[in-house]
Formats: sequence, structure tokens, C-alpha cells
Amino acid sequence: MFYKKMFNYIFMFFSIILLSSCATQVENNNINSSNKLTVAKVQKEIKIGMTSSDVVEILGSPNIITTDANRREVWVYDKISTEISYNNSSSGTWLLLFGASQNKQSSSSQRTLTIIIKYDEKGPVRDFAYRTSSF
Repeated sequence: MFYKKMFNYIFMFFSIILLSSCATQVENNNINSSNKLTVAKVQKEIKIGMTSSDVVEILGSPNIITTDANRREVWVYDKISTEISYNNSSSGTWLLLFGASQNKQSSSSQRTLTIIIKYDEKGPVRDFAYRTSSF
């Protein structure tokens, strides 16, 4: 009786290992995913003549605030987004017979978005530009 229960426990244990080790796990981690700053948002919502408080409400605080040669404010938003993908897979048969055999793959890509907003002497937006890249 004791051996039969022990056999059942061992069988269930190896069955769980076999089933779980055959699974493929794919994860996507997007660093800065809470920040939804996009080119489309800039194109749609930023307009010439807006106040700086309107811009802050839409885009948040800028990374850099500087002035040009005429002492007019220039705001720079510089955002970097990194996406990392993992793919882990292993074979349960190999686990039982020969030890763990795993195939780990990962890839990453980065995107940058730079937004430059120029204000006139009186305060409203006089011009804006953006640059984006991915690699």
C-alpha cells in the first residue's frame, strides 16, 4: 500500500515536470510602458499658439528647458523605449532522460522620440518639431 501511494506521488511529480517543461514562455517587457508619448499624440494635440501649461498637461514636463539666441524658451522632450522579448522552451522528454535541455532566445529593440517645442516672446508655442528612430 505504501509503495503504491509512493509510486502515484512520484508519477504525478514527473508528469507535472514533463508537462510544465514542454511549455514555451514568451515575455514582453516594455520599459517606460506607462509613458504613452507618441508621434501621433504630438501631431494631433500640439498646436501653434498653445500655452506652456497646455503643453505640460498633454506631454508632461520636458527633459530640457533652454533658450535660443533671442532668449525665447525651447523645450525638449527626449524619450527612449526599450522592448525586450524572451522565449524560453525546453523539452520534457530530454528532462526525464538526459537532463534539462533548454532553448533560450531573447531580442531587444529601442525607439527614441525627440520633441522640440519653441515658444515666442509672449509665451505661446510658435513652432514644434519631432524626430523618431528605432533600432
